[in-house]
Amino acid sequence: MKGGRSKTETKRTDSKLSVKRGAPSEKAGKKPAVKKGKAAKDPNKPKRPASAFFVFMEEFRKTYKEKHPNNKSVAAVGKAGGDKWKSLSEAEKAPYVAKAEKRKTEYNKTLEAYNKKMAEGPADEEESDKSRSEVNDEDDEDDESGEEEDDDE
Repeated sequence: MKGGRSKTETKRTDSKLSVKRGAPSEKAGKKPAVKKGKAAKDPNKPKRPASAFFVFMEEFRKTYKEKHPNNKSVAAVGKAGGDKWKSLSEAEKAPYVAKAEKRKTEYNKTLEAYNKKMAEGPADEEESDKSRSEVNDEDDEDDESGEEEDDDE
């Protein structure tokens, strides 16, 4: 075996490569960093509109259930709807595309209004729990007590 490696040489190199090292924070005696998850979604944000296919499926599900009342399989309905959608011509798809475009323009308007509202500043969570008058009353009490402390000193 000229020029080739023996089995023992290969094992030595592999053992050197497979050395496991801890994270740098673990070596320094610190706690490992906690991974952050996805940012929480805002429940007030408008939902995206359905595509032309899903507008078609809303109608198709109703007709399919009328023709096949015993069918409980969601997959069967989806497969049949997909096959039907593929077989439609562009002219037959046009009404669904138009409905989807209309929904998209409405969505864009509501999203724009939502973004403006968020740019102005989201409402504090404290204010949602209490009425504004209660929050303002608390602020007034804090101001009055703060002034009294300054007078005493």
